[in-house]
Amino acid sequence: MKLQTYFKASAAPAVLGLALIAQPAMAQVATEDQESVDSPAPAGQAIVVTGSRISNPNLELASPVSVVSSDDLELAQTNVAEEFLRELPSAVPSIGSAVNNGNGGASFVNLRGIGSNRNLVLLDGRRFTPADTTGRVDLNNIPLAIIERTEVLTGGATTTYGADAIGGVVNFITKRDFEGVEATVSEQITEQGDGNVFRADVTIGANFDDGRGNAVLSIGYQNQDAVYQGDRDFSVFNISSYSGEPGGSSNAVPAVIIGGGATGQILPDGSDIDPGNIYEFFNFNPYNIFLTPFERWNVYASANYEISDSIEAFTQAVFSKQTVSTIIAPGGSFFNTYNVPLSNPFIPTAILNRLCAGAGLDAAGCSAAANATGPDDAGYQEVRIGVRRRSVEAGTRDSNFTTTLFNVVGGLRGSLTDNINWEVSGTYGESEQIQRQTGFARLSRLQNSLRSSSPDACDSGDADCVPINLFGPLGSITQPMIDYVFSQQQLVITGASLTQVQGVLDGDLGFGFTDTPIAFATGVEYRKYSASQLSDDASKTPGEVVGGGGAAPDINGSYDVKDVFGELVIPVVEDSFIRELTVELGARYSDYSTSGGEFTWKAGGTFSPVDALTVRGNYQRSSRAPNIGELFTPVTTGLSNLAADPCVGAQPGNSALTATCISQIVRGGATQADAAALIGNILQPAAGQINVTGGGNPDLGVETATTWTVGAIVEPFNGLSLTVDYFNIKIEDAITSPAVGDVVDGCYSSPSPDNPNCVLISRNPFTGGLDGSPNETRGLLLNLSNLGTIKTDGIDVSLRYRTDLTDNIGFRFATDGTWTNKNEFESSPGAGFRDCVGFYSVNCGSIQPEFVFNTRATFSFWDQVDVSLLWRYLDGVQYEPRQLQSEFDAADAANRDDNGDLLPVADQDCPDFAGADPGFCVVNPEYRTIPAEHYFDLSLRWAATDNFEFVFTIQNLLDNKPKLVGSDLGSTAFNSGNIYPSTYDALGRRYAAAVKLRF
Repeated sequence: MKLQTYFKASAAPAVLGLALIAQPAMAQVATEDQESVDSPAPAGQAIVVTGSRISNPNLELASPVSVVSSDDLELAQTNVAEEFLRELPSAVPSIGSAVNNGNGGASFVNLRGIGSNRNLVLLDGRRFTPADTTGRVDLNNIPLAIIERTEVLTGGATTTYGADAIGGVVNFITKRDFEGVEATVSEQITEQGDGNVFRADVTIGANFDDGRGNAVLSIGYQNQDAVYQGDRDFSVFNISSYSGEPGGSSNAVPAVIIGGGATGQILPDGSDIDPGNIYEFFNFNPYNIFLTPFERWNVYASANYEISDSIEAFTQAVFSKQTVSTIIAPGGSFFNTYNVPLSNPFIPTAILNRLCAGAGLDAAGCSAAANATGPDDAGYQEVRIGVRRRSVEAGTRDSNFTTTLFNVVGGLRGSLTDNINWEVSGTYGESEQIQRQTGFARLSRLQNSLRSSSPDACDSGDADCVPINLFGPLGSITQPMIDYVFSQQQLVITGASLTQVQGVLDGDLGFGFTDTPIAFATGVEYRKYSASQLSDDASKTPGEVVGGGGAAPDINGSYDVKDVFGELVIPVVEDSFIRELTVELGARYSDYSTSGGEFTWKAGGTFSPVDALTVRGNYQRSSRAPNIGELFTPVTTGLSNLAADPCVGAQPGNSALTATCISQIVRGGATQADAAALIGNILQPAAGQINVTGGGNPDLGVETATTWTVGAIVEPFNGLSLTVDYFNIKIEDAITSPAVGDVVDGCYSSPSPDNPNCVLISRNPFTGGLDGSPNETRGLLLNLSNLGTIKTDGIDVSLRYRTDLTDNIGFRFATDGTWTNKNEFESSPGAGFRDCVGFYSVNCGSIQPEFVFNTRATFSFWDQVDVSLLWRYLDGVQYEPRQLQSEFDAADAANRDDNGDLLPVADQDCPDFAGADPGFCVVNPEYRTIPAEHYFDLSLRWAATDNFEFVFTIQNLLDNKPKLVGSDLGSTAFNSGNIYPSTYDALGRRYAAAVKLRF
């Protein structure tokens, strides 16, 4: 067999019948000059299907593989891979363009909802350069213009591809032997006139040397505008998920003062303070965005040349430069505490009197302190207070993430004999992301500015310092103040690299139990990952970048792994008393420089009693080694989410809860007396955000998984196919940290200073809360370990039908769905499993409905016009019952005395707790459910000539609005703008048009 015949086959736009029948993606559509991916591979062509290294024209794999064709993406007007991957029934939305606060400048895929770090992203079956210290691939770098199809295998694949493939594999297959010129220009915009997306791609390919070689070059550009939450009526005002009233942040205008005898919010005229209350939360919604701005340039090039009949050289290169921007509400002075002189000229008189009283000063002492001219004055005195003041005057906090990536592949492949092939290849790639932050205050400069005894000079000794007025109304922070405190830029540089060398030998043994010989693949592989994070001094100093979350410490680590692997496909029976029985076997041994040796294996097979029915099954023992971030990230304090803090309800009548809260405040650094004085004055976490402390663990070991699938393929007649597959994944020794609810529930369901979960909580020594500056408040201690267990199972269903209604009208129908029975997580043995399927809360991240279906129906007219309707169904979900019950339990405990009796109504944290509506102590009933959602997209494609094609799509045809749940129920990344924008469409009806020219 000549090499040209063999290797051109791997570029065919068709994949094997079994893999195609099982595609839970979108319907495949073909025009007259395009072969549909539903077509079987021509006889004699050798195809490598995702999930195996074996190339065989008759191979039917035991593992189901779904396929998304380039036609699918064209009809859907998809611009980046994350857009269609997050909508697959087998996936759960991960970080992407709909995530603003919490987006690190990259987009990821999360197969089966078990973590974006537990699946692999491949380009033509090879690993791609990672984006960060986790080893994950940024989907924004995948050049869709050159992608022929995307194959998705959900379930263990570490035997074939190595570690990280526990959840599955996404394999982007590029176009091979492309000839001609193809240029596409597209534009998208919402019905409200925002969210414009422009994209242009040009691909050029040609054969040379009488067809022995081929070269392809593709260049693309994309620019995407922001959509602001303030431009949608359902998100313009922040809503509290507990009260149902306007919510927001206690970091407000005018300022909220904590401590010093003056806790509360300054009244609008600045003359008094509202003790212990916040009369006006800051509405941060209008400043935040539903669609992140994005700009990208990408270049793809590949070439192959047949040196002889038995040797071919091939190369591939990808270059990408992109910028993702996030925009969040103005910052200011958040949870920090400051030394403020009583002589600060901006403190209102009424507030000054309260601060003096808190400091134990009489009228004369207060007057002397207020009139002191500086630290050398005998009357000079400072108080330590928290001043939460939103600096609207300084504008928004912006982060621009600019990523530059290249990925280069080179190798040789050929045939040893007519039935044995070989390939040797090397891959090297680097990624560098530069994060530039603006609009954030510097803690040291804020402290300098507040330490002033006159409006013209600071007491700190910094000649450049400008005194700042945090105590005045909107407009009191002037441009000189902004220039000193807010004008600095923060810089964090993240780098990652991948070196990979592999050699593969595959083919057949020339003999077997049937006419089809035993097929095999064997090989060796070497990989080295390196990653680093370098930050400026401010970014790596806890608390210095005010309102910037946790510090970004320097990280530097690497590891390598050596693999040897093998696979067998053994036909046992063919065309005998049954149609076919085939057995699959595979094994891999991996030697990690960090965690030692690990053996993984798989066994499976297919059984076809008759042509119309195939039963398949697969059992795998998979593994995942800890990544660089999990191993080497220093322990730091960052942010998580919790809207209802049980210690807000602590009061002297409930000694167990009160003693527990006091012990946690003391653990944070307060004295016993100071901690006791805070009881009854603790505020709920600002904007539902709390501090959590965690980091890498160099002692982590490998996590292992048992994955098995069993299913059937039914093809009763030509044009109709049905597949049903059950999947089951169990991960043991999982690398995890406890969920927020695990620690909070474990502590406050049985409050005691000695409760192990209560010991994992360290409170703000100044306010008693769980929020605060990272250098002062550790919050919840969530350490990484190998103590976790993750379990998920369910059923995938795929139905395909196509027929010709008349000579000129064709019809294609496809529906793909996933029923997820459970997705359970246990942080440590005995902690209890938490199931997040069909639920949302701070413990569950992105939403995973129980049922998800995608259905596409397409009519084709005269082989020129396609009219296609896509229906996406998301099952209804509800607030996590376990979390809701814990809120009821905490509210009940906070409102009962030591004898179990309800406290007097005036003393209750939730005055209406005994009635039907428990108020803010538990989630408002209106926000405890999200009903089932139906989305429809309508597409029209017109192939006017062989050289011109036009596509028009209306997305969210019925202009469905998302169900409101408020802003306090989930993580900041996924619960934003009163909704879950990664799961439910926040943009509304939008229009997309594309023109494609071919020459």
